[in-house]
Amino acid sequence: MAAAVLISGSVSAAGAGIEMESAQVDLGNKGSLQRGAALYMNYCASCHSLGYQRYSRMAEDLGLTDEQVTKYLMPEGAKFGEAMNTGLDPVQATAWLGKAPPDLSLIARRKAEGADWVYNYLKSFYVDESRPMGWNNTVFPNASMPHVLWELQGSQHPLTEAKPEGGHCPKGEVNGQCLTGFSIPEHKKGSLSAEEYDQVARDITAFLAYVGEPSAAKRESIGVWAVLFLALFTLLAYFLNKEYWRDIH
Repeated sequence: MAAAVLISGSVSAAGAGIEMESAQVDLGNKGSLQRGAALYMNYCASCHSLGYQRYSRMAEDLGLTDEQVTKYLMPEGAKFGEAMNTGLDPVQATAWLGKAPPDLSLIARRKAEGADWVYNYLKSFYVDESRPMGWNNTVFPNASMPHVLWELQGSQHPLTEAKPEGGHCPKGEVNGQCLTGFSIPEHKKGSLSAEEYDQVARDITAFLAYVGEPSAAKRESIGVWAVLFLALFTLLAYFLNKEYWRDIH
């Protein structure tokens, strides 16, 4: 199943002011990153490129073998050392969808809320038959992308109430009313429980956060050792200074 258009840029402020649930991304959790990579390649990669990432770099960083990446994560015809570009022709995509799907290499860094925006976006699709694709999103109203994960999550319907005085809706708006939550009819439930789908959204988010800054996890680990070294050096310098002045006195 392919993702369609996730428009960014000129409408990046859409959904501003909505309270975001934390994605709790852990870039040190390679299991989560590996699952996110598999989910991304299955549900998103046919339309959305990751042009700033290479299959070979992903394999190295995520602890995957060349054979695993080649067999399970690379599309037919792709080369191990090349960038993770989609095979979707931009001209054809524009003709079919109205706009070519954007590259998502930096999507977790472009938004002010970072990875939290991606996580909440993936959880906030709901049925809206007035939209061309039949879906809408409370985090990104009027998004052109359909809910490609609906078979996993199910088909959500928004629960709303009248706007309070002042007009602020912490969870977003639907048709001029404040969103209070979502419901999924029994006959439209997905294959996963709510908790399982949250993990799916978190894994995809973690993978996109990693792609946005592949060196982040390594930098954080180096930073810990640097702080420990500075703490030890400070302690040694203190005792050395104390010993030096004791001899002088």
